[in-house]
Amino acid sequence: MTVHNPDFTPIAHPGVPILDAKAEPTLKYPESEAFYAEALRELNQLGLPYLLAGTYALSAYTGITRPTKDLDIFCKAGDYTRVLSHFKNLGYAVEIEDDRWLGKVFKGKYFFDVIFASSNGTMPIGDLWFENARQIEVFGSPVRIVGPTELVWSKCFIQLRHRYDGADVAHTILKAHHLVDWHQLLAYMEVHWEVLLMHLLNFRWIYPTERDNIPRWVMDELLDRLSKQLDLPLPQMKVCRGRMFSRVDYEIDVKEWGFADVGGEGEWRND
Repeated sequence: MTVHNPDFTPIAHPGVPILDAKAEPTLKYPESEAFYAEALRELNQLGLPYLLAGTYALSAYTGITRPTKDLDIFCKAGDYTRVLSHFKNLGYAVEIEDDRWLGKVFKGKYFFDVIFASSNGTMPIGDLWFENARQIEVFGSPVRIVGPTELVWSKCFIQLRHRYDGADVAHTILKAHHLVDWHQLLAYMEVHWEVLLMHLLNFRWIYPTERDNIPRWVMDELLDRLSKQLDLPLPQMKVCRGRMFSRVDYEIDVKEWGFADVGGEGEWRND
């Protein structure tokens, strides 16, 4: 992968800002590079809009280098079946792991994910994702990567016992806060503003000298919402939104303790 080449011409994606990527990840399996290079060429030739996310985007914005075992390809829901069908016709093995958000393309033990939403349903990939994208070169191909605003959003709900992406959120804010569209981020997380507040408070605690990376108006808005909420009565229906972080870790809440899942009915709170 070439992090930045001043002579790089963005043939595939004219008009998309070229990012001077700070770093690149390493491949857990270096021999998989040929497969990923071919996959990106095919995706560009297919002509459907897609974004590279995950570790490649994080490295580009923050300079963090760490190994990765695959590629995270983001596309719109209406295109994910077209992407899988295209690679199936080329002779690759494909798998629909979860029709709500995730498919996979395989070549032996190597694979890449085709993602069109989040596993909890809060994050559909839409047109704004492509409007806010940046461009880098990966394995010789010009590739759009997810914008920093959407990168933060995509990682806010990844809070499982075995995986927590809060550090990625903090590092993105640290290194790319000037590129984040804070109004858009708040709009993305409007219903789940408390999750955004948690991440921003974490950032302020982790980096006390960098607190001004977060605009004052964002904190004022979120804290005002919290202040108003504290004056309201408690909700009547018992709900466990922890299931949006991890279905496994909060399974007992729904199965034994009477809390509603993200959808459906739960018990009523007894005062």
